[in-house]
Amino acid sequence: MVNMGGTLAPTNAPGGIAGTGIALSQVAPPPPPEANLAFKKSGEESNGVIAMIDLLIADLDKEMQVSEVEEKDAQKDYERFMADAADKRAMDSKAITDKEALKAETEEQLQADTDTKKSKTTELMETDKYIAGLHADCDWLLKYYDARKAARTGEIESLGKAKDVLNGADYSLVQLASVHLRGAH
Repeated sequence: MVNMGGTLAPTNAPGGIAGTGIALSQVAPPPPPEANLAFKKSGEESNGVIAMIDLLIADLDKEMQVSEVEEKDAQKDYERFMADAADKRAMDSKAITDKEALKAETEEQLQADTDTKKSKTTELMETDKYIAGLHADCDWLLKYYDARKAARTGEIESLGKAKDVLNGADYSLVQLASVHLRGAH
């Protein structure tokens, strides 16, 4: 039986203390059940393992199909993302070009406006200078208006007398008014 993988039946221990026959109340364990060493056909037990393996294979196939579909979807998403990114880069590049052109135009306009301002400022300074000259003349005319009016009136009278003298009048002994130039005495 040992050759077939079984075990021998237990033997009883010698009785008593040190073989004296005095025994303690001890009960021997029951004998182990007999092993059924007969050859069984591997049918039902192996079918369960094969079914489990088939189930694992089916699960793997399903997971692979799901992974392939997800990978295809991810690839399409990636391609769409890359196309969108390329379009965005193209639009951004065009926007940069447009903005640089606008900036160049604005800088050109700024330079033109700066030059115009310089010329207008120079023109304004010349106009202010001319106005100041006119103002000085006008101020002088207003300041000495009364004196000039009196001088003109005197000139007109003198010219009238000179005309009369030329026509034959004699004013040599007639004194109308005495005018002192150095002050009144």
